[in-house]
Amino acid sequence: MSNPFTIRIYVPEGDPEGIRIIDRLSSTGIFFAFPRTKWNNLKTRKELTNAGIYILSGYASSDDDLPTIYVGQADNVRNRMEQHDKNKDFWDKAIVFVSANKLNSAHAKWLEYALVKRAQEVNQSILENGNSPQEPTISESERADMQVFLNEIYQTLPLAGLRAFEMPKTIARPETKQVSKDDKDTIIVPAQKDGFDRVFVGQNAWWAIRISGGMLEKIKYIAAYQTAPISAVTHIASVERIEPYGEEGKYKLIFSEPAKELENPIPVADAPRGMMQSIRYTNHDKFKTAKKVAELFE
Repeated sequence: MSNPFTIRIYVPEGDPEGIRIIDRLSSTGIFFAFPRTKWNNLKTRKELTNAGIYILSGYASSDDDLPTIYVGQADNVRNRMEQHDKNKDFWDKAIVFVSANKLNSAHAKWLEYALVKRAQEVNQSILENGNSPQEPTISESERADMQVFLNEIYQTLPLAGLRAFEMPKTIARPETKQVSKDDKDTIIVPAQKDGFDRVFVGQNAWWAIRISGGMLEKIKYIAAYQTAPISAVTHIASVERIEPYGEEGKYKLIFSEPAKELENPIPVADAPRGMMQSIRYTNHDKFKTAKKVAELFE
């Protein structure tokens, strides 16, 4: 069942990309979402001396498709955040959750445990926590209260720009969408050997690609163009579903069955230089008759 809720977002500096203080009218919990550059402006707030949990996020490498996150808890969030500001380089954003009336040290540790477990299950981030915390012992009633807070956290984090704890949701099932015979329904992706062997063939999926919004429900097939020295389209698979991937507007395609190798690969031949450096769309009927890459896009 749906669970409607109302939140209030206060922007104390008038900058929607700066400090945001988020609360729910029916809750004692409060969230602080902020860029790292604003920590010094925020840290004097009294609420941050309470027990709570915090999530640091950022991209440890420019090549990463998924954000790196760190989940932590503290009796005094301000003191722990001060340490991370000095000692952890990867993060550029943070979200803090505190509740003066409801959270103690054991509660914060339980929330940390639950969030780390969820992040591992969802697998939509690179988790920097070195060890998985053990579930702390709290009473049955306390666990029920913390589960309420945990649900609030899951619902609020995406509104603060962090989706690393969301279970992957299918946003398109192409086989259910009727498309015109002449519509582009096939996506061709460039693939280097390691990614092709490990993912396209090894995991029956392909991810971290951008897809035009209007194409999401039209794509029924995905084909792999293997880069040099092969320089040809060699495999094709049917797409079962498409899911979001990471925080940067990219997608993951899951195949309905293993990719099939083409009896006659489609070579790059005389195609203009750079034609297959990024994804391209074509029509499946055209794909079946093409003798060279240029014919896929005529």
